[in-house]
Amino acid sequence: MTTRSEPEQGRSDPGLDAIMSERRHLINLAYRLLGSMTEAEDAVQETYTRWCAMSRQQQDAIASPGAWLTTVAGRICLNLLGSARARRETYVGEWIPEPLPDGTVADPADRVTLDESVNMAFLVVLESMTPAERVAFVLHDVFCHSFAEVAEIVGRTPAACRQLASSARRRIRASQPSATPAAQPTGVVRDFKQAWEAKDIDALIGLLDPDATAIADGGGLATTFLHPIEGSEQIARAWVEIARRRPGNMTFLERTVNGQPGLVAQQDGVVVTVFAFEVAGDRIRHIWVVRNPDKLRRWTTGWGASPCAL
Repeated sequence: MTTRSEPEQGRSDPGLDAIMSERRHLINLAYRLLGSMTEAEDAVQETYTRWCAMSRQQQDAIASPGAWLTTVAGRICLNLLGSARARRETYVGEWIPEPLPDGTVADPADRVTLDESVNMAFLVVLESMTPAERVAFVLHDVFCHSFAEVAEIVGRTPAACRQLASSARRRIRASQPSATPAAQPTGVVRDFKQAWEAKDIDALIGLLDPDATAIADGGGLATTFLHPIEGSEQIARAWVEIARRRPGNMTFLERTVNGQPGLVAQQDGVVVTVFAFEVAGDRIRHIWVVRNPDKLRRWTTGWGASPCAL
């Protein structure tokens, strides 16, 4: 990347420090917009590249560098979302957002805030939105930007952006399970793991919503079921079959997946599958299985991204 002249030896550049302090916000925004940490990092890198391509005079003329970075990152993500739809039409099997592990990362600027806006169920609903709906909703409802600011990114009027966000909210509400007494998701997932390892079909069926669905993403790179499995009995039988075929060197472990209780399968100590769950009441409503090795890099090698050098 193009660099600006170095500040005097031993002295920091306040302007540079302010710009780099926006990185975590941009990473958080881009991941929610794209559902892929790899693509989010690329979008943020491109954002900083465009900043560095300007002269110092042009940079100094920008009243709010943070707002400028957010606008540019939002537009880059909007363009990527449009092209992603075309790419996913040829994707082998189902496409599931990239799951994120909990824990510390190499650089705090790369840490994604794990809240309800990054759980797998929420991200899957975001995938059903149009690119403009997704950008308008995430920027306004999740990151509290005004519709005037959203309009600058989406290229529509504030009123149109308000309608986009409203449409996105309806999608969110329609996807939410009806209000039922909530169990502890950790306990439900733990019971599921135990029943799975015991190959207890009846126990598994009892832990699954009758209309539960299981969806797998192998990306054509890992053997998995290509089509969603629907119904508690069908899922239970499929999971027992998985347990029967499990290699002797594979173990199932409880882990946090996108801030929610989940499971991982490790083979020779390496994560080969991540299982995310949506629990409604005391039953599992959805299971998402990610086996695409490209989406599991952060589970096997950690968070290797570093801030771009300005």
